[in-house]
Amino acid sequence: MSDHISGPRALADPIADITDFYAFPSPERPGWLVLVMNTLPFAPADGRFSDGLIYRFRLRPADVDPGARRVSAAAGPEWTLDCVFDDAGAGRLTRPDGEVISFEAGGDVPVDDGSGVRVFAGPRWDPFIMDAPAGLRTVAEQRLSFNDPGSIFLDGKNVLALVVELDCDRLLGRSGPVAVVAETRTRGTLSVRIERVGRPEVKNLLLGPKQFDQVNRDLEIRDLYNMEDAFHLGSSYVGAYRARLHANLGFWDGLDGVVQWPRDSSGAHPLTELVLADYLVVDASRPYAEKGSFLEIERAVLAGHEPRTCGGRALNDDVIDTLYTLWITADSGPAISDGVDAASRPASTVFPYLAPPNPDPPTPPEHM
Repeated sequence: MSDHISGPRALADPIADITDFYAFPSPERPGWLVLVMNTLPFAPADGRFSDGLIYRFRLRPADVDPGARRVSAAAGPEWTLDCVFDDAGAGRLTRPDGEVISFEAGGDVPVDDGSGVRVFAGPRWDPFIMDAPAGLRTVAEQRLSFNDPGSIFLDGKNVLALVVELDCDRLLGRSGPVAVVAETRTRGTLSVRIERVGRPEVKNLLLGPKQFDQVNRDLEIRDLYNMEDAFHLGSSYVGAYRARLHANLGFWDGLDGVVQWPRDSSGAHPLTELVLADYLVVDASRPYAEKGSFLEIERAVLAGHEPRTCGGRALNDDVIDTLYTLWITADSGPAISDGVDAASRPASTVFPYLAPPNPDPPTPPEHM
């Protein structure tokens, strides 16, 4: 459920729905950064990307300052990588310097032509690790509702995966920490942001539930949030986002009966601003870490010490347990697990990393 079906618009037009976003150093090429944008929940094994969308990755330098206990995206420069497709399945990737790389979507052989990028686009096995129904039951029943073992909802479903690997020194002029986000946008003279994703479960578990928010209890807020610039939230709705996050983060904190994240005198939750800085921070100059690096840079800096890992989010990292443990115990108690620790078909360390698609995926439910 990471970002699957993250609002009414995604449910109505799932071709633009970003299900997941990953960013990690290349396991094969030191100094290269891997970006993965998965789209289209329940994609067929022969699914195609839309010719009406721009699939965009945005990157900015990250300011990582343990002394000031601050992690943020710098105001500039900004680098973008845009992918578009035609109705026959051919793709074009525009590098940050404007050079265009052509490739064939769905091909088994990725583009790797000495241009400083590798690219693959096509159906893949959905790698997301989570017992999604148990997470929704926990919200609905207001109690921890996880099973041991849990199960991945409709395991074997496919997604459309866009995998771009880039040489940071060559294309960005640096290999230090960067803040990264994925977007889908309409293609044409007027380009409208449809979805954007940084970290998992911001929309579905932190912004989606309305019952705890006494300020905007009747407001479906996720489509508004999807349209925002991840690096610069507009002033019109930021108060509504904060009210929703204060309330829902407070709900998660109270599930074990102990308040680990006391709110301040105005009712603000200590994690709200971290959540609103909704992008992955990853350092491709550090070694690839298959597990345990998710949010490590942010949590280290907030604790006032230097990060130890590359950060970002790798495909085989059980990030949902990391989030539950942070939200509920502030990392001060036993780990909170939803009973699912790995994908049934884990990712590899060979490009394009995600497992091949399921030729006979499960049938999606009629009503989501």
